[in-house]
Amino acid sequence: MLRTRGGLETTQYVDVEEMVAIFFHIVAHDVKNRVARRHFARSGETMSRHFNAVFNAVLRLHEIFLKQPDPVTHSCSHEKWQWFQNCLDALDGTHIKVNVSMIDRPRYRSRKGDITKNVHGVSSQNGEFIFVMPRWGGSTSYSRVLRDVVSLKVQKGYYYLCDAGYPNAEGFLPLYRGQRYYLTEWRGGNPPK
Repeated sequence: MLRTRGGLETTQYVDVEEMVAIFFHIVAHDVKNRVARRHFARSGETMSRHFNAVFNAVLRLHEIFLKQPDPVTHSCSHEKWQWFQNCLDALDGTHIKVNVSMIDRPRYRSRKGDITKNVHGVSSQNGEFIFVMPRWGGSTSYSRVLRDVVSLKVQKGYYYLCDAGYPNAEGFLPLYRGQRYYLTEWRGGNPPK
């Protein structure tokens, strides 16, 4: 598929399989060009050129690999979603514990003191992830993350559901702060009024 639709071609010295191996090695192991250069016994310029060639081929395939969200329609009969016409999907974040160098730890320290990565994702109405952004350190605020998530390009009249940590912005509908939404918040003698 990278050959036929992505336009990736074998060069005189490097075939497509090695180009893809270079790309996956750099992406999967988060290694620098210098490290990958030693691993594949190629020059730095060759590594950069072939990494970018595969990256551009993958970008050309984005319409095949990336699923666009389907909004909730007015005729939706599912009882969970019938109240959310034009809702595209749900956006939320979670903290995942990570190991980072001592110099980077302040950036990754969460408000609870753990060293975490703030990972945000969009899930469809079926519970499938259609967008994941693992870019931010644990100390990053949701409003800063939302500025980066705006690359989702929300069409006018549609919106994503978010939790109360996100700011109220065009195309994003967060929960009301101070309201009880979860079953655990109703336990312990706190019945609804």
